[in-house]
Amino acid sequence: MTKRKLILYSTEGCHLCEQALCLINSTSHISSIDIEIVDIAVCDKLIALYGVHIPVLEDKHREKKLFWPFDEVQLSTWLSE
Repeated sequence: MTKRKLILYSTEGCHLCEQALCLINSTSHISSIDIEIVDIAVCDKLIALYGVHIPVLEDKHREKKLFWPFDEVQLSTWLSE
């Protein structure tokens, strides 16, 4: 089975991003997903898109995003869609 690739838009020192990553790592779906963490601080375009919204989880294949705040139930539902 191919792992689902997700992107977590984040930045260094963001406590909300750390909370989101903990939620992602504790989900029952963790064995079927591959997380790439992208620091938005390295790109002006990413700062403009996500600067006030991080953390943001993106599934590029499904072209869907999950914006913070989200909890375990919302994350699990989003991953199951």
